[in-house]
This record gives sequence, structure tokens and C-alpha cells, in this order.
Amino acid sequence: MSDPVRIRGSVVIPDAELSWRFSRSSGPGGQHVNTSDTAAELSFDLAGSVSLPQPYKDRALQRLAGRLVGGVITIRAEEYRSQLRNRDAAKARLAALLTEATAPPPKPRRPTKPSRRVHERRLENKRRRGEVKRGRSGRFDI
Repeated sequence: MSDPVRIRGSVVIPDAELSWRFSRSSGPGGQHVNTSDTAAELSFDLAGSVSLPQPYKDRALQRLAGRLVGGVITIRAEEYRSQLRNRDAAKARLAALLTEATAPPPKPRRPTKPSRRVHERRLENKRRRGEVKRGRSGRFDI
């Protein structure tokens, strides 16, 4: 039928783990909108998935906790007038969401300190700038 959802590297979600629901979509389409189920709603059981490795699954469950309902993530696509294009859009959004959610955490930032030369240069520039402004004041200290 269609391609499985690719997450990262060789990790893919087969179509068997995805469940679809279709309904009437809002928006343009004239009388066609009233008769066709073009909106696609994709549900993926993240907690019960066997295709995701456990570290990816744990990371995704933690990062997507606000979007999950009972361990299931749901994505609705209705921007196109064609059911097929809405299905593809929903799969693409799921892939992007899971790719971002399963990404490894960023390296921790190591705090650094400016070098002494940079610090001295900054203070010297501040002093010089202050002298320029003091020279504009109009009062003369003689």
C-alpha cells in the first residue's frame, strides 16, 4: 500500500501499527465536502509499539506526555481536498514529531569564562567611550 513511517536510521513504524479514521473535513470543496470523508485522523499507540526501541520509546513518552491520551498520539490532517494527500500529510507530521521526540538530548553546556585580554579590552573601550562622552558635556575641568 504505502511506505512505512521512517523515524531515524533504520527505525520504521509499519502500517500495521497505525490506525486511521476518516471524517468530513471543513473548508473549500463545495458540495463535494458534504459527501466525502477526506479528513484523516491518524492514531499511533506509542506506549504499546513494538517497532520502536525502548530508549526511543522512553524518550518520546517523556517528551510527548502532554499530547498523549492513554499512550496514544493522534494527528488530524484536513488541509487538502483529497483523502490520500491528507493521509500523507498526517504520516509526514507523525514522522517529524517522532523524529524530534526521539532525538538524543543535547550535550550539556560547559560554562566558559572570557579571557583576561578580552576583559581588559572591554574595560578599556568602556573607559575610552566614557571619556568621549565626558568631553561632550560642555563643562571644562581646568
